[in-house]
Amino acid sequence: MGRLDLQKCIVGSVFTNCYFLKNKETGEMLIIDPGDNAEKIEQKILEMQGKPVAILLTHGHFDHITAVEAVKEKYHIPVYACRQEEEMLREPVMNMTCHYEKSCSIVPDVFLDDLDVFRTAGFSIQIIHTPGHTKGSCCYYLKDEGVLFSGDTLFCGSVGRTDFPGGSASDIVRSLHKLLDSLPEETEVYPGHDVSTTIGYEKRYNPFV
Repeated sequence: MGRLDLQKCIVGSVFTNCYFLKNKETGEMLIIDPGDNAEKIEQKILEMQGKPVAILLTHGHFDHITAVEAVKEKYHIPVYACRQEEEMLREPVMNMTCHYEKSCSIVPDVFLDDLDVFRTAGFSIQIIHTPGHTKGSCCYYLKDEGVLFSGDTLFCGSVGRTDFPGGSASDIVRSLHKLLDSLPEETEVYPGHDVSTTIGYEKRYNPFV
């Protein structure tokens, strides 16, 4: 992974993977899906001695966004998300935070479109729009580091649920093929829950292919 120091902590009631991507050369850090437990996230940042510069969201469900505002306000950093997820992030009924202690309405600072490439923390990152779990679900691909952050689109040996509002079983299968048909087999995949996998493994063993 070269310059990338990649670590995670598990947050919230449904055990969401919150990822921390630190540039070893600059100390700059990205946070992917700060889903809950802001104090735990802040402690991880301290342990890694990182300098947060951005939050990246894979989608808008409660278990991926509950700590966004606290982290954003503490470090004064922008939030990136897929343009098609704007309504989900904004509406507490849709993102399901209204059913928990705190309703969240998130307005990203930067909206991204499918296959956009942007630079932050010294990394070149491509967003891949992967609808199915939600309309605006996306993955973040760091080609130079050989890693993909797949949110709740792709899991080890499975895919995300499609029975929530905005979900689509046919869309998530198309999104799965979009990833598997375009990315190198050796790409390491880091999902929103559970263990990591690779594109090659999923090509061979994922039953939804």
